[in-house]
Amino acid sequence: MASVSRADGPDYKGRFFMVLENDSGLRISLADIRWNTEKTARRTLQTMSDVELRRRLRSATGRSAVQGIS
Repeated sequence: MASVSRADGPDYKGRFFMVLENDSGLRISLADIRWNTEKTARRTLQTMSDVELRRRLRSATGRSAVQGIS
């Protein structure tokens, strides 16, 4: 499942970022995929194919294992 989360801070640019969750409940924040508005983020996620979302999840899970991201 793909969703959007918000990181508050002094700069509004890139405040919203992608969060992926797999079937086992592993939740990974992809801080390198950012949007300025929640509307843009949700529209982008709605247009992504299942294949693209799975590819990003595989990539993120690999990075989290190496970098300790959760």
